Amino acid sequence: MKYIFSLVFLCCISSLSAQDKKKTWVFILAGQSNMAGRGAVEAEDTITNPRIRTINKQGQIVPAKEPLHFYEPTMAGLDCGLSFAKEMIKDCPEDVNILLIPAAVGGSNIRQWLGDSIHRGVRLLSNFKEKMALAKQYGTIKGILWHQGEGDANEKGMPVYKENMQKLFGIFREESGKKKLPILLGELGAFNLNAAKQFNQINQIIWEYSSTDKHTAVIATGDLGHKGDNLHFNAAGQREMGKRYAAAMLKFKMH
Repeated sequence: MKYIFSLVFLCCISSLSAQDKKKTWVFILAGQSNMAGRGAVEAEDTITNPRIRTINKQGQIVPAKEPLHFYEPTMAGLDCGLSFAKEMIKDCPEDVNILLIPAAVGGSNIRQWLGDSIHRGVRLLSNFKEKMALAKQYGTIKGILWHQGEGDANEKGMPVYKENMQKLFGIFREESGKKKLPILLGELGAFNLNAAKQFNQINQIIWEYSSTDKHTAVIATGDLGHKGDNLHFNAAGQREMGKRYAAAMLKFKMH
C-alpha cells in the first residue's frame, strides 16, 4: 500500500530551512516483526515528549507514542523506537528534536525487501524509499535501526544472507545520500528453542557482516525475554533494546 502525504504537509516541510533540518535528527526503523513491535503497550509507552515525533499513516508529523508502526494494525504492539529516542534525547543538543520513521513489516524476509515485493499490503523497498524521501525533506537522517532475520533463518535464506545484507544496506545508504550512514543490527532472540540453530547461524552472519562494515554495530539480545510465543520480544525486552540501540548509535559521530 502506498501512503500519500497531504499537499499541506508537503508544502510545510518543503519550506524548512537547512538549519531547521539540521535540528531534526531522523532515524528509520526497518525490518520485520521484532522491529515493528509485538510487545504489550503500557502507560509509560504512551507518554509523549515534545522533542520526539513520528509520522502517522497519512504521513503527518505527530507526537511519538507507542505503537509507532501502523502497517499491521491488528498486530501492532510495542517496539523499541520510543525507548531508543528517549535515551538518545538525553545526549542530544537541547535544540535538537528526534523524528522516528516506521518502516518495518512483520514476516518479511530480506529477499522480499531486495525484490520490492508486496508483503502484507506493503511494497517493502518502495515504501522504505518513500519514507527515506520524507525523512530527507523534514530533517537530517542520522541512522537506521534494523531488526530482521527470522524470515531468512532457513536453508534458502541463510546461504545468501550476508550478501543480501550488503546489497540492501548499499541501497539504503544510496537512498539516504550518505555512504557512511550508521545501520544498527539487532540479534535475533535466543529464546526460540525450535529454531535455535538457525537463529544462532543468522546471528553469526550478522556479526560477520558487521565486522566488514565499520558503519554498523550489533545489538546483543541474548538475555532478553519473549512475550510467551518464543518469537517476539516482550515489553521489557523492547525497552531495553531501545536503550542498547541508543548506546550503540551514540558511538557514531552524531554532530
